[in-house]
Amino acid sequence: MSEPLVVGRIGRPHGIRGEITVDVRTDEPESRFAVGAEIRTDPAAAGPLTVERARWHSGRLLLRFAGVGDRDAAEALRGVWLVVDPDDIPPSADPDDFHDRELIGLAVVTADGADVGRVADVLHHGQDLLVVTGPAGETLVPFVAALVPEVDVPGGRLVIDPPPGLLDGP
Repeated sequence: MSEPLVVGRIGRPHGIRGEITVDVRTDEPESRFAVGAEIRTDPAAAGPLTVERARWHSGRLLLRFAGVGDRDAAEALRGVWLVVDPDDIPPSADPDDFHDRELIGLAVVTADGADVGRVADVLHHGQDLLVVTGPAGETLVPFVAALVPEVDVPGGRLVIDPPPGLLDGP
């Protein structure tokens, strides 16, 4: 089994009947947290949890899990991570859609073949950024088609076309 992927984190209770807020960490909350879905937890002893009810309230996802019937039981779950096995996530039909785990570890080369390093992490801020670690240190590369024209996951590499100065370091 691969290292689990976080899809949410349980927040504070909502009301007195066991509903909890969820800090959503997935782009598919409607399917991931559908009624009847069984979700693994970290720590594992807290779950698995089965979604009994899901609804949006003031921009926050509220869930009720089977067996969690009151505020005290909901409070006991606060801070628990909701996770899935990455092998259970079907590949995207979009050829330009990648999971972070697919990108981390890929070799990074320039369009003319120069070695830049490897993808060490993917940051999700206003724009997705590849953290590339190599001989010149750490470089942040915006993950956009103009700068990353080729991603070859099966081949284990991605090609970047950096503008002048991007790879010069500090």
